[in-house]
Amino acid sequence: MKTLINQTLLYDEDCPLCRVYTKGFITAGMLDENGKKPYCQLSEEEEIFVDIKRASNEIALIDTKNKTVIYGINSLLKVVGHSFPWMEKVGNLKPTYYFLKKLYSFISYNRKVIIPSKINPAIKPQCVPDFNYKYRFFYIAFATIITTFSLFFFSEMINGLPKTNIARELILALGQMVFQSVFLFKFDKKTVLNYLGNLMTVSLMGSIILMPIIILHTFAIVPEIVILSWFGITVGIMFSEHFRRVKILELPSYLSFTWVLYRIIALLIILNL
Repeated sequence: MKTLINQTLLYDEDCPLCRVYTKGFITAGMLDENGKKPYCQLSEEEEIFVDIKRASNEIALIDTKNKTVIYGINSLLKVVGHSFPWMEKVGNLKPTYYFLKKLYSFISYNRKVIIPSKINPAIKPQCVPDFNYKYRFFYIAFATIITTFSLFFFSEMINGLPKTNIARELILALGQMVFQSVFLFKFDKKTVLNYLGNLMTVSLMGSIILMPIIILHTFAIVPEIVILSWFGITVGIMFSEHFRRVKILELPSYLSFTWVLYRIIALLIILNL
């Protein structure tokens, strides 16, 4: 690997993904040992030429020698491109660049609902992305679609349930969000959307856990006791994660129990259709 010297990435230390890939760049020799630095450790000198607000949304790459900065996908392309020039060329092609930029924004603006962290007011500056309604709605829609199809395929594996369809599973996923929102009517819309983002991350996580048993079922007959046990374990993990996230968000703990209540009500309705 060709080491890119005199370059430092400012990363969100509360974001596990950010920590992993910035450390990976250094371990692989793509950046030198000073190639990363937590956003909250910005020096007064750096704050003069770094766009603090933009750097909280898009990872900043500081040229420590020339005191210049590039942001977001451009930072990553420069780091990777120094060792693999062809990747930078492909990444800068208009269609590829457009896709990568949108994907980067999609992840960056939603990183706090993908992996939440408690905000410590004593630490400044805080690397918290701006609230972006467009990308939040896209994320919720994306997670809803994955959840819908996952539950559709899983429901078809359970003989005791009435035959399902995509519409029913979509209504159940959307209904969960509406049901939970009723208990948040006292909160502002950003708080509600932050919660819904976390709620759908929990659903997405559940879908990922169910995926192996769904794939296995397409190739072999899986005993129903195994299917139901797998589902029970998945629900337990999801409940635990939902409870943890509600605590981090400092929202009422009863939201975890209304989450379960909705599923019980939905199941009773399905069984009596």
